[in-house]
Amino acid sequence: MRFVLDAEQRMFGETLRRLLADAGTAKIARAWAAGDAGPGRALWTAVAEAGVFAVAVPEEFGGVGLLPVELAVAAEELGRAAAPGPYVETLAAAELLGESPWLSRIAEGEALVSLAVPHAVDADVTDLVLTLDGVERKAGEALVSLDPARRLFRVEGGGGFTDFGALLCAAQQVGVGQALLDVSVEYAKTRQQFGRPIGEYQAIKHHLASAMVELEFARPLVYGAALSYGTADFARDVSAAKVAASEASYGLAKTALQVHGAIGYTDEYDPSLWIRKARALYSAWGSVAEHRARVIAAL
Repeated sequence: MRFVLDAEQRMFGETLRRLLADAGTAKIARAWAAGDAGPGRALWTAVAEAGVFAVAVPEEFGGVGLLPVELAVAAEELGRAAAPGPYVETLAAAELLGESPWLSRIAEGEALVSLAVPHAVDADVTDLVLTLDGVERKAGEALVSLDPARRLFRVEGGGGFTDFGALLCAAQQVGVGQALLDVSVEYAKTRQQFGRPIGEYQAIKHHLASAMVELEFARPLVYGAALSYGTADFARDVSAAKVAASEASYGLAKTALQVHGAIGYTDEYDPSLWIRKARALYSAWGSVAEHRARVIAAL
């Protein structure tokens, strides 16, 4: 199964990738994790100006209408850049808000929204926290998070997930996995052991090749699910994509740690940002077991 993005979709993704690269998202993610939301808010505004939120909002509220494939492209690039903030949650909330005036604010990049699925991401800095039935809530106690740049808060009435949010999370995971693959391959080319780059050793090659294959199987499932939005198969396709993306990105996190060694997990080294995010997203927007069960039930 092969899905090819059209020229406009590719340009959208490439433009967003350049914007995020120029912004220096690793530094922004560390500031966000330390409680300084200023740089992250500035990045949020730039992402909005690039049109990301507009493709999640109806035209009558300042958007261009919901475009699932374009949103999957955006989520993948945001994951690749380890961009901090509730991007997936805000984009998924736009689907739930009906004709709320919040939609105009989302389209303009003026509102950060978190959804209680079951916990609310970065609810201490968002403008709105919702449960899936559309009830506005206040964030409760802070919880321990596997990713310091993805803070979690308990919310009364939280639980469940939406298919659209799970799709965007899967796309984000593909981006995280791609970043981990790229940085691991580059490290294997330059790190030397016994007088040779470690990438010349067969064991390293096999680890990286296997991880790449998993990622390349996950990506078309994500875009296939995006294309099935609005059909009877959407929930099944999303769950298949989420399982594949979760396993691929988490597998790449483990491979990256094996390739880099212990340095890969140190706070000062950028791969740690993606390694932690891969683990945190593995169980976000529905567990792998839940999504596998949904796929099996649909057979």
